[in-house]
Amino acid sequence: MTTSDLVGLRIKTVRRQRGLSQAQLAHPELSDSYVSLIESGKRTPTPAVLELLAQKLDCSLSYLINGVTAEQMEDIELALGYARLALENGEVQEARTRFAELLANNNLTGLTTLRQDTEFGLALATEACGDLDEAISILLGLREEDLPTERRIEVMMVLCRAHRDSERLTEAVEVGEQMLAGSARLPWSDSLVELAATLLSAYMWRGDLLRARQFAAELLNAADALGTPRSIVAANWNASLVAQVTGHHEEALSFAERAMAMQAETGQPRGLARMRLSLLRVRLRARPMESEAVRDLLRASVAEFEQTSTSMIDRARVHVELANAEYMSGDFDKAVEHATIGRSLAPEFKHVLGAEAGLLLSRVYNAVGRHEEAAEHATSVHDWLTPLPDSRRSASTWFATAETIEALGDADGAVEAYQRALACAGL
Repeated sequence: MTTSDLVGLRIKTVRRQRGLSQAQLAHPELSDSYVSLIESGKRTPTPAVLELLAQKLDCSLSYLINGVTAEQMEDIELALGYARLALENGEVQEARTRFAELLANNNLTGLTTLRQDTEFGLALATEACGDLDEAISILLGLREEDLPTERRIEVMMVLCRAHRDSERLTEAVEVGEQMLAGSARLPWSDSLVELAATLLSAYMWRGDLLRARQFAAELLNAADALGTPRSIVAANWNASLVAQVTGHHEEALSFAERAMAMQAETGQPRGLARMRLSLLRVRLRARPMESEAVRDLLRASVAEFEQTSTSMIDRARVHVELANAEYMSGDFDKAVEHATIGRSLAPEFKHVLGAEAGLLLSRVYNAVGRHEEAAEHATSVHDWLTPLPDSRRSASTWFATAETIEALGDADGAVEAYQRALACAGL
């Protein structure tokens, strides 16, 4: 039913409940034929007529327009506010429950914008809980609806990110390019730059490094032209990742520091936590001699991640990175502790982070002479990597696995891992 049909049906229902005829409702300001046309959905009443009819029917204008009373609308908006606050505060499971309960409220059915806002919030909370498949399902449903431009860009950005984080890199690229390609492409805006930055990271993870370098330069120019904090953070953050992957570590550090400085001014908790991790990750690789200082900062980041709406994958990532810093600093017990936590938070056998954690555990145990356990963890990496699609990131992890297995003396296993690395790289 159209909006006009629904408004007309509500007017008709309340009129009958009040025991009024169409002529009685119309008199003296309106004609009964006009009321009949409104009730049948053939005429859309003006705001002034709707307000008049609400007064005559002794009901709220909100009910005639939305199908809910003013009190019910207030309750819905309050519940939505609480769900958003829970998400912002890192209480992601509570947020997911609140959004889901709100969607189950029949009063939300006719409130298209509020329902879409609630579904998008549920997708974000579901993503933050680590259930990427369900988050993708919600976002795909939203994508098919008639959405305002800004909301559509946000939906596509999160959908691109969820595909990327679940290693569905081809799908991530398709989603991003769908919004950015073609002659009808929207002009650059903060949200569009953020979507493009997510697409850039998908190019990088897939191994399209030439395209990634070119696109990073385009995004940096777009962000500088806009001059807004959001666009500058997104462009520099992802340009840093590309520079790091292509071996330009000091350049990567420079981009990351600029993004971090700008992000600190915005005060957005999730972005600030993730940007700090990105900066520390780059710093650890660009300046390994500073591993102890980076380790101390990463320890603080763990608490920061737990207090914000970062996803389970984000939390897995910070623990794995801290484990790496602990390993480089020589604290092998702490390295084992955080690698184990990181692996437990990663989606089981569906994410390369689990493989990276297992690989780090293998190296730690090998370093302390516990070679049998080291070999077991190296072997377990196969279980994490085998189900994943071929990508540059998978190739890199297979190569690191091959080096570790070779150091453990398993020549045959190393050859197999090297071959898998080549296959993932398309060689």
